[in-house]
Amino acid sequence: MAARRSLGRRFGWLWAAYAVSAYGSGLGFGALPLIAVLVLGASPAQVSALSAVGPAVGALIALPLGPWVEFHRKRPVMIAMDLARFAVLLTVPVAYALGRLGFAQLLAVSAVVATAKIAFGAAAGAYLKALVRPADLLVANARFESTTWSSIAVGPPLGGAAVGLFGPVATIVADALSYLLSALGIAAIRGREEHPRRTGERRVRAGELLDGWRHLLSHPGLRALYLNQLLVAGLIMATEPLLAVLLLGELGFPPWQYGLAFAAPCLGGFIGSRLAPRVVARYGRHRILRTVGTLRAIWLIGLAFVQPGAAGLATVIAVELAIIISMSLYNPVLATYRLEHTPGDRIARTLSAWSISSSAAIAVLSALGGLLAEATSPRTALTVAGLLILTSPLLLPSRRAEPPTQPLPAAADATTDAAGTDLR
Repeated sequence: MAARRSLGRRFGWLWAAYAVSAYGSGLGFGALPLIAVLVLGASPAQVSALSAVGPAVGALIALPLGPWVEFHRKRPVMIAMDLARFAVLLTVPVAYALGRLGFAQLLAVSAVVATAKIAFGAAAGAYLKALVRPADLLVANARFESTTWSSIAVGPPLGGAAVGLFGPVATIVADALSYLLSALGIAAIRGREEHPRRTGERRVRAGELLDGWRHLLSHPGLRALYLNQLLVAGLIMATEPLLAVLLLGELGFPPWQYGLAFAAPCLGGFIGSRLAPRVVARYGRHRILRTVGTLRAIWLIGLAFVQPGAAGLATVIAVELAIIISMSLYNPVLATYRLEHTPGDRIARTLSAWSISSSAAIAVLSALGGLLAEATSPRTALTVAGLLILTSPLLLPSRRAEPPTQPLPAAADATTDAAGTDLR
């Protein structure tokens, strides 16, 4: 079966490295907002700012990184970004132990982590395309997706228990160490990776900073999916700090219940992502993008009706389960479509542009959500987000907007990728 076949030893190392960091991030899920609320007594506006300012600054810093990553070897970039996240996250428990932890430091940590995440993702996407055959891209992306959801299913409950036993920064330490282990796993991948060749000037030209956006906006199918994803991801992520304030603050949920509310539904994400290759084979990619892309938008409004106690916990779990099942089927198909329709010499810039835009959208919508929650209430802000996301299916591509899948130029899909990576 496609979902079970081996994709090679080097992919196995890459997957293992990703799994380690994913499980570490699962343990640290929502750790910075949690610390802001429990340690610093942050207000709804501050918690939303933490989710907004960090990614916004990170997106600005990452702007020139797309071309830089494009024309550098990908494995060293991924290792460097993992080590950067390891180092900056460790500053939080150190400052906490010294009694010097402040809100400004959390903002700075969030910005550095966001920058490193964008650069890592751009390098990893280009590296993955060179690592596996085109026919295996969906299977590979589905495996990463299933790992993401299983890590969130396991991580937050354990993280909540760790916070209760060892204090509020325990999960930050675990997350930091996971990036160190990920860097070691990526370093263990064998295979020659030559420095990318580029023509013309060695310095990054101003025009190259926009090449990723040019490709996204000039391709009818990618343009529609890109705009849809900005709205959906931005609104879903904007609700995270609002929900943290509502559950942990106003409704008095203990940290372990807060973690459980996000962890239990992720089992559905693991199942959905593992089924993605079969579902696509049966119903076709376009139908999945249209139907499931619509389904993932209709559930968010349910978070506005959360009440105290077991009923409220069940409501959050049910809403998150519906969203996550939809997302776990949708995301691998989207990621594969994006790689298939991007030339090999523009992957890093396109993925970087996508990530920067996503971070900016999350930042703007999180800031607006925080201001609205401060002026009204977190529940009102959740209601507005739930209503706005219902418009997102209008941005999904129609059949006419999607060009047929065509093989990429030989130079972009040969055994050596545009960066000169000899992997097969």
